[in-house]
Amino acid sequence: MTIAKRGLILGATALAVAAVTVTGAGVHLSQSKAFFQESPKELVDEVWQLINRNYVDATFNQVDWEAVRTDYLGRSYANQEEAYTAIREMLEQLEDPYTRFMDPQEFSNMQVDTSGELTGVGIQISQDEETKEIVVVAPIEDTPAFDAGIRSKDVILAIDGEPTEGMELNDAVNKIRGPVGSEVTLTIRRGEQNLEVPITRALIEIHPVRYTTQSGSEGLVGYIRLTQFSANASAEMSEAIEDLESQGVTGYVLDLRSNPGGLLYSSIDIARMWLSDGTIVSTVNRQGVVDEEVANSQALTNKPLVVLVDGGSASASEILSGALQDNNRAVLVGTRTFGKGLVQSVRGLADGSGVAVTVAKYLTPSGRDINKHGIDPDIQVELSEEQRELLESDRELIGTTQDPQYAEALEALTTEIREARGGSNVTSSANE
Repeated sequence: MTIAKRGLILGATALAVAAVTVTGAGVHLSQSKAFFQESPKELVDEVWQLINRNYVDATFNQVDWEAVRTDYLGRSYANQEEAYTAIREMLEQLEDPYTRFMDPQEFSNMQVDTSGELTGVGIQISQDEETKEIVVVAPIEDTPAFDAGIRSKDVILAIDGEPTEGMELNDAVNKIRGPVGSEVTLTIRRGEQNLEVPITRALIEIHPVRYTTQSGSEGLVGYIRLTQFSANASAEMSEAIEDLESQGVTGYVLDLRSNPGGLLYSSIDIARMWLSDGTIVSTVNRQGVVDEEVANSQALTNKPLVVLVDGGSASASEILSGALQDNNRAVLVGTRTFGKGLVQSVRGLADGSGVAVTVAKYLTPSGRDINKHGIDPDIQVELSEEQRELLESDRELIGTTQDPQYAEALEALTTEIREARGGSNVTSSANE
């Protein structure tokens, strides 16, 4: 089984503002749609078949999947809503928060053009597999949630006063969404604190790459901050590297902190900009088939690189940082990453609804399965609460020497630059 990279998403379930690619039959003839509206049982079976063919776990969470089909097809469904309820019940037996059904409205919300404006608060959320709590993977930079101080690992206890205990992830997403200019209040747990955070919804234009040059003791340093692996991330990253190369930078700091992931192909494309050779990632389906992605000798630079990561660096961020770490291409600085090593395929169904199915897991080049563990940085740098609050209150300090993690990254980069100059002249003359 070959997995089509351009149809796979790697963000933890990210629906308050979604950045995904949809595969499968999203548009059908009206006759087909009418058929499924008249025969909701057929829709139940279509979802069952998708899981049966593609789900990553061949045991289906130790569930007799054939018996599930017999059970649900033996029922009568008066309308689509009853079929939708049955499908959700069926999928719950997998105990996989990333495999989920979306009704037509939810699916429509998910089909977002990532090159344009998004409507929402700007957070990516997931549901803890064990506690079922709604957890923030990361706020997207320069969005209302980010401005309001929402952090990675915040647990959402209530939405506008309604407790999230027992709430489905899609229901939480729909309650967080709303008209531009309206307000939603999230009750969050952060450590031992409970906080009420009002957020005003907005139109959000996402440009995932920002970059600048900064002076270092060994010359000009390129600083690139990547906030999301969206459809335009690789093009913007390429432009940033080429511009910084033309300015003669001596090395790079790539900031993946609070980057919750996104598209699989985007992470692979960007990894190839930094790696001349070596494996990038392996995806493994339930048959054990490995689809290995490798560098293709198209690197845009071979200059020293340090990567900043933290607990909000998830999925596609972990693919990129894991590839760079395992190939000894970069030094990782910060804190342990989020730990999501699963891949979903999002499929459109004939009646306008959709389903996301976990179809594979991924391994770093050395064979590490980082799901639920994350990637440990080479240099551990924790931020104190005071330091975190200072950076949140003044975002202009992020990526400066007043940012302790960046300061450590710059020191590590200086060491790498000196070692490269001492051992070879190739690095300093790359792409000249």
